[in-house]
Amino acid sequence: MTSDRQRIYQKWTYMKVVDKHWNRFCKEFYRHHALSISDMSKIVVKSPSLTAKIINELIDADLIQEAGIAESSGGRKPILYQLKPDAGYVVVLAMDQYICRCAVMDMGNQLQSSPIQVNIDLAKDEHVADQVLQLLQRTIAESHLPPDKILGMGIAMPGFVDFAKGINHSFVPSPNKGVSLRSYLSKKLDLPVYLDNDSSVVALAESTFGLARNTSNAMIVNIGWGIGLGIVTNGKLYRGENGFAGEFSHIPIFNNNKICSCGKVGCLETETSLKIILGKAADAIKMGRPSLLRKTLKPDDSLEDQFLKFIQAVEKRDTLAIELLNAAAYNIGKGIAILIHIFNPKKIVLSGRGALAGNVWLPPIQQAINEHCIRRLSENIELVVSNMGYQAEWIGTAALVVENKFRTD
Repeated sequence: MTSDRQRIYQKWTYMKVVDKHWNRFCKEFYRHHALSISDMSKIVVKSPSLTAKIINELIDADLIQEAGIAESSGGRKPILYQLKPDAGYVVVLAMDQYICRCAVMDMGNQLQSSPIQVNIDLAKDEHVADQVLQLLQRTIAESHLPPDKILGMGIAMPGFVDFAKGINHSFVPSPNKGVSLRSYLSKKLDLPVYLDNDSSVVALAESTFGLARNTSNAMIVNIGWGIGLGIVTNGKLYRGENGFAGEFSHIPIFNNNKICSCGKVGCLETETSLKIILGKAADAIKMGRPSLLRKTLKPDDSLEDQFLKFIQAVEKRDTLAIELLNAAAYNIGKGIAILIHIFNPKKIVLSGRGALAGNVWLPPIQQAINEHCIRRLSENIELVVSNMGYQAEWIGTAALVVENKFRTD
């Protein structure tokens, strides 16, 4: 790389000089994958000549490359351009209550190697922050990437996460008093760090690249060890006053006297989370219910192993597995019916770990919506199951870093 190109590249990676045009163009190429000069001109509302000039600057900086020829409605076919996959990399860390998965993604949202996985119990472990730091350091070391190629770190985690302040109020306190978790990790790693609630990140993935893309008003239900929610209003992720919007798990919907993980009684989570479903499956087997799970589930299985075996049973249409999933889905549908009356969405996307069960979720959820919603509000809603699977958190976390790295405000 020439010295001029290196200078320009450093300008982009370190943001020593903020170039709003460059930021905006890089962000739009990331979001759309490939665009022609005409397409980009319309998106950024700039003249084709200025658009071409900026794209040429980015090509000279070794950040943009040609991506083939677009279809044409008549006349000469336009050239497509895209971010070079190796223009930069993002370290992504997806955490749930028990497992952390860390990986490196390029600008095409492709994993660069197999994720590193470690088991951490967020509720019990007192040294989570340092374990997270060590995991991030290990991932960087094993990636063999130079520091100037890493745009930043993105962390998705459960709990009450204040994105603006970089604090998780539920789990993972900073080891240093008065210093946010984000600042602690950023200082140790000498790289930008962004952390957000896992359901907000899943919603960002679905609204940027998934089934909620180009949908102004959508709800993304994150089915996991809890039942999270991401809300998209007017095309933007809605966070609420303190960033805590979307705590769907904890709406009080049952009179079951079951204590939720939040300490309250009767929350949606107490009948619908994947952990609850697995617990009910184990209890049913102990009571003598016939099921494929009787042979596959082992006493020493991790919660993740239990879930994967449950999904296999669902795929084989095991009676017990289907019965438990249907019951949980119907109750999730009752909760969604409440949200529909409040938010009036166009689309509802079922995402996260639970979406691996596929379209089996849809009939009981739709039944609950039909029973509990005013028809005028619900009749035109699209209810779909995501195909992103586990990658929703990684893709959303990468998008979180890119969206903030390329800020133009």
